[in-house]
Amino acid sequence: MQKLIALLRGVNMTGHNKIKMTDLSSLFTSLGFTEVQTYIQSGNVVFVNRGKKQSHEVEELIEEAIHKKFGYDVPAMVRTGDEVSSVISSNPFCNEKDFDPEKLAVIFLHEEPTAEQIEKVRDVDYPPDKFRIIGREIFIYCPNGFGRTRLYTNFFENRMKVTGTARNWKTINALLLLLNEPGN
Repeated sequence: MQKLIALLRGVNMTGHNKIKMTDLSSLFTSLGFTEVQTYIQSGNVVFVNRGKKQSHEVEELIEEAIHKKFGYDVPAMVRTGDEVSSVISSNPFCNEKDFDPEKLAVIFLHEEPTAEQIEKVRDVDYPPDKFRIIGREIFIYCPNGFGRTRLYTNFFENRMKVTGTARNWKTINALLLLLNEPGN
């Protein structure tokens, strides 16, 4: 048994890839997952995998099922509770002067970037916004908010040729709480 979080890219964003969360929950249940819960309308699913599939196999299964049922090509980034806890504890910006968690987001990548991919953004500097790549996550801190930042999912996807989906700090913490609720 493994408790997991699926972060789906581009679900219910600006009218694209519309999926009702009840339909998404039903899809996950039909795949054999249990204790399925969704969080807000943007494709966040907490569930239990009672099978022996590894995270990358679960990602493929979810992606194929969404395509078959809804006709959308939606990347799924799956993380364990330990991995999400590690993201929270690895926050490189929490010691910033006047740190505001509402100005922090994390892009969860489908694959860990290669050294060559990381090199493509090594010299990127758009102050006051900052980013740091740690494993399969890109932490983005925008002290003035996200309204005008260049540092967001599309920028990194285009520059590094990666696939990912961003979640704000509040959502990440809420998902971890859901995962750790009794009965989950």
